[in-house]
Amino acid sequence: MTLYIALYTAKHSIIQVEENSIFTWRQESGDIDESMLIKKIKRESSVHFFEMIAGENYPIKEEDITVTINKAKPFS
Repeated sequence: MTLYIALYTAKHSIIQVEENSIFTWRQESGDIDESMLIKKIKRESSVHFFEMIAGENYPIKEEDITVTINKAKPFS
């Protein structure tokens, strides 16, 4: 298993704050599956980030978040 790192930006369709962050994950060596990575970032990071911003009264849905991978590579 190889450790990878990605620099990304996440935007919500209504909330005006952007998430600019990094994400690390392990996978078998090889090409990065960007669609898998985007789903993983939404599920494991961005949903929680926007929930903190929005508070308890506004439900956050993955489909309302757009993630752009700016750069991704093996972490050495």
